Amino acid sequence: MGTEDFKFAEVFSYESLVHAVAGAMGSVTAMTVFFPLDTARLRLQVDDRRKARSTPAILAEIVREEGLLSPYRGWLPAICSLCCSNFVYFYCFHSLKASFLRGQRSTPGKDLLFGIVAGVVNVLVTTPLWVVNTRLKLQGANFRNADIRPTQYSGMIDAFVQIVRQEGLWSLWNGTFPSLLLVLNPAIQFMIYEGLKRQLRRGGVVRELSAVEVFLIGAVSKAVATTVTYPLQTVQSVLRFGQHRQPTEHSQLLSSLRSMTYLLINRVRKYGMLGLFKGLEAKLLQTVLTAALMFLLYEKIASLTFRVMGVKSPNYRR
Repeated sequence: MGTEDFKFAEVFSYESLVHAVAGAMGSVTAMTVFFPLDTARLRLQVDDRRKARSTPAILAEIVREEGLLSPYRGWLPAICSLCCSNFVYFYCFHSLKASFLRGQRSTPGKDLLFGIVAGVVNVLVTTPLWVVNTRLKLQGANFRNADIRPTQYSGMIDAFVQIVRQEGLWSLWNGTFPSLLLVLNPAIQFMIYEGLKRQLRRGGVVRELSAVEVFLIGAVSKAVATTVTYPLQTVQSVLRFGQHRQPTEHSQLLSSLRSMTYLLINRVRKYGMLGLFKGLEAKLLQTVLTAALMFLLYEKIASLTFRVMGVKSPNYRR
C-alpha cells in the first residue's frame, strides 16, 4: 500500500463528506439518548471515593443530590465535541479507504491501520474540546473526594479562556498521550465492525444489512474495543479533569508517560486490578448502546443520502 496506490482526489470526495455527516448525526442522536449513562461512568472514574457502584444507584444519587436535570449537565459541550470528533474520524477513515482501496476489498489489517491514522488526526484536532467538555460536565458535582477542587466556568468559551490563563495553552491537550494510545479503541471497533459486515455479506452478494444486524455488530465491536482499552480511558478522564498534578519534566511526552504510569499503579494499589475497571459497567452500558444506535443511524442516513442523490457508494468494496 504505497504512495502510488493513493488517489488524492478521494480525500475531498462527496462520498467521504456524506459518511462524515452521517456519522456525526448518528453519534449526536445516540449520545443524547444515552447521555445520563456517560455521566454515571465519568463520576465513577474521577471520584474514586464514591461508594455507589451500580449505574442506577449512582444516577439516583446524582438526581437526589444535584437535581433532576443533573445527569444532562455538560450536554451541549459534549454534543459539540462529539459532533466534531466523529465528523473528523468518519471523514478520515472513509477518505483513506476510498483513496487507497479503489475498488478492492478491504482487510482487517487495512481497516485497523486506517482507523489508527484517523484516530491520531482526530485526537490532535479535538482534544481541547474534550478537555473543556470534561470540566463542564463535572462542574457543580458533589464529590466524595475532598481533594478535588471546584471549578467555575460560565460556558465553553469561558472554560477555554480560564484554562489557558491559569494552566497554560498546552493544558488544553491534557490526556493527549493516553488518548493517542486510545486510538486503538475506535480502530479496533471499526476493524471488527467492518469485518463482521464483510462476513454477513460473504458469497459475493452485495446487500444492505438489516437494522438488527447493524445494531448487533455495532454493539459487539464496541464492547470488545471498550473492555480492552478501559484502564487507559480511566487515566484519560482523570488527566482531562486537571486535578492530577503532573510531574515537571523537560519532555512533555515523558511527563505524560510518568503521569499515566503513576495513575495506573496508584489505582491498582488502592483498589486492586479491578480498580482499573471501576465504572466499566456504566461505560459498557452507555458506549455499547450508543455505538449500536450510532452505527444504525449512520448506515441508514448514508444509504438514504446516496440513494436520493443517485451516487454509487462507496468507491471500494466494503
